[in-house]
Amino acid sequence: MVLTELLATELMPAPALTGPPPARRPGPLPLLFLIADTGGGHRSAARAVTEALDRQHPGRFAPVLCDPLGGPGSAWPLRVVTGWYGPLIRRAPWLWGAAYHACDSRAAMWLLARTLLRPVSSPVMAAAREHRPPLVVSFHPLTGPAAIAARDRLVPGAPVVTVVTDLARMHASWRSPHPDVLVAPDPVMTDSRPRRRRVGPALAGWPLVSERFSGGPASRAERDRLRRSLGLPGQGLLILLVGGGEGSGGLGRRARAIRRRFPDAGVVVACGRNRRLRRRLARPAARSSGRLRVTGYTARLPALLRCCDLVVTKAGPGTIAEAACCGTPMLLSSRLPGQEAGNIELVTAAGAGRRARSVRRLLAEIGALRRDPGRLDAMRAASARLARPGAAGEIAELIARLSGVSTSENSKKRPTPHVSP
Repeated sequence: MVLTELLATELMPAPALTGPPPARRPGPLPLLFLIADTGGGHRSAARAVTEALDRQHPGRFAPVLCDPLGGPGSAWPLRVVTGWYGPLIRRAPWLWGAAYHACDSRAAMWLLARTLLRPVSSPVMAAAREHRPPLVVSFHPLTGPAAIAARDRLVPGAPVVTVVTDLARMHASWRSPHPDVLVAPDPVMTDSRPRRRRVGPALAGWPLVSERFSGGPASRAERDRLRRSLGLPGQGLLILLVGGGEGSGGLGRRARAIRRRFPDAGVVVACGRNRRLRRRLARPAARSSGRLRVTGYTARLPALLRCCDLVVTKAGPGTIAEAACCGTPMLLSSRLPGQEAGNIELVTAAGAGRRARSVRRLLAEIGALRRDPGRLDAMRAASARLARPGAAGEIAELIARLSGVSTSENSKKRPTPHVSP
């Protein structure tokens, strides 16, 4: 699957959006960004756009992050449901897949919005009432209805933008109800029709990543320097294991198998929020003479991706996008049913990674790549070609324009994009 580079976003013909923009106010403009910590990609995408706005329009915007599913002010049933997301995808991913597909229709999402998801609106309404944002951006599939309801009641005329953080397919929840502007990695993922008028092009961005991950493949000398700065082994293969925000994908079992088969290799395991896995690996890490390192969330992830030889990961869209921006070869060990379907095929078709779902296959792939450094270099270049490091900046410019701020202010000139027909 080859992703197109541009997506023509569309604005629904609502009378409130055809009038004058919301009145400008002194100081930075508050923007309401809706996220939820089911996985790490939604918050990461919001952070990447926030950084791009600050870089391109210093001091003009003050994004407000609101988590209406599990954050302050959220209803306790929603906190319970979102709290079970991590354990569920680690222990019973098939059950998650069944729920995902059962809800993948407009009718199912209409019913959910009026039952289980009804309390989502309360924290969003409170944030909109307090900040009166000129624009609302939803980075999560279950916050779109609340965004539109808050806009209609409290800030008429404020566009609602949905930024899809999935990669190869899109659940019905992303477009139910329709936002004013929908940005997705591929126009094929949307169900856009000519019935809504266009408002201009936006880069069809991958799941958005911070500028800290940009730069492409590191040279051998730079990888050695980064390893020394991180206190990692300078010799031998260095393998990074990542399981997304929830630390899923059998990281412990795979780390132990790699250590047994390749004792001279360095292994770093990024556990995310999975504290149990981190505790379980702490003892073998202490006995490994520095060859096994374990971490949770870390600000050093960009450096780890740039200096490692391979990243072993489940097919999460955020990690794939981050690895591609760092030019890191990938071994994809698993995928979550539903939203990660198609991600493995996308990466392998591009030559940026290999499929390695079983531990046996994983060890075989590592052994083959270890014997063929040229193949690793080719995967590194293919991974970099797959990246969309400027997606966050393009979407930040779209947000600035819809908020009434000139994109020429405090920003570099950009070439006029070519819009796919």
